[in-house]
Amino acid sequence: MSKKVLIVDDSQAELHLMQSMLQQGGFQSVGISDPTRIEEAIEEERPNVILLDVVMPRRNGFQACRDLKSQQTYSNIPVILVTSKTAPSDRYWGEQQGANGYVAKPFTPDELLNAVKRFA
Repeated sequence: MSKKVLIVDDSQAELHLMQSMLQQGGFQSVGISDPTRIEEAIEEERPNVILLDVVMPRRNGFQACRDLKSQQTYSNIPVILVTSKTAPSDRYWGEQQGANGYVAKPFTPDELLNAVKRFA
């Protein structure tokens, strides 16, 4: 059985791109564009890994990561931030929120798949 990845990104184009790359890499994926629905999606889909954009409306990826890592129910699910925010301070802040990995946009299929494989 293949591992399942939850992708959270407000860009439909980015969602489709990541889903295509993951499918070619042998992973199942589920994409959502509303960061306020992450916990609901986790309950429904039971993902092995979460790919999380940072710049999103209503709830940014740093907030969502911090929220997930602070709840015992979700804290063991690896979170990989996938973002165009690539300054060292952004990476540091992501780590401080509990992110397990960091992939900079734009990324190659190998970069995305290698990050997921580290945790799946």
